[in-house]
Amino acid sequence: MTALTTPPATPAPNPAQWQGSSVFLQIKVLTGRSLRSLVTDPGVVLFGLLQPVVILFVLTQVFSKMGAPPHFPAGVSYLDFVLPAVLVDNAVQAAVQSGVGLVEDLKNGVVARLRSLPINPGTLLVARSISNLVRSAVQAVVIMVLAIAVLGYRPRGGAAELAASVGLTLFMSWSIGWAFIAAGAWLRRAEPMQNLAVIAILPLMFASSAYVPVADLPAWLRAVAEVNPLTYAIDATRALALGVPGRDAIVPSLLTGGAVAAAGGTLAVLGFRRPM
Repeated sequence: MTALTTPPATPAPNPAQWQGSSVFLQIKVLTGRSLRSLVTDPGVVLFGLLQPVVILFVLTQVFSKMGAPPHFPAGVSYLDFVLPAVLVDNAVQAAVQSGVGLVEDLKNGVVARLRSLPINPGTLLVARSISNLVRSAVQAVVIMVLAIAVLGYRPRGGAAELAASVGLTLFMSWSIGWAFIAAGAWLRRAEPMQNLAVIAILPLMFASSAYVPVADLPAWLRAVAEVNPLTYAIDATRALALGVPGRDAIVPSLLTGGAVAAAGGTLAVLGFRRPM
């Protein structure tokens, strides 16, 4: 009698282990989260849109009544002259909020919860920078529409040059945003962030070509304005929008913005990796 033998069971194939979502998907999800937190807060939306509008109307209505300085471009109204500066100023203000938003995420426990998940921590920083870019773009569109429809702004450089001017402004917003993200990652408090913003932004904007030509500034202030990175950005955006001399500032503004973004991104990652 032959004994029956049971063949050994064939082991079931191991299912492929989940390797986590891609970096692109993580950035997309976290960016959507940051944008939803902005849209769902009426106060943030309202004041975020009012701030650039108030700056636009105050500057153009107050300073346009003053006499033009000696080196003011011929045939250019003060509205045309100052609008690129308003866009850059708005971009810098939006960049500050990227650092403030990171501080809020650090304080309310969102970052601590995200660190317990299988995601790349750096994607939170990238998502924060992208949401800042979207916010700055919306505000720039609002400023341009109001300037054209209400104040009669007529860019002389053409549609393509105007788009390039706005694009350069958004690039500067994204670049400077990384500097404030780095500050938020290291300071981790809203009050020092706000103080840093005031100390940094006011001197940079007024010690530049934003409101009067550099040649009409006092000698010591002119020396500061000539090495101020915002002067390059404002001159470049103004030259593109108005078709006036100053396009030689485009390359320095791009290089400066890239350097700020690279340094800010590196410092942001180092600060973000510190223990909570």
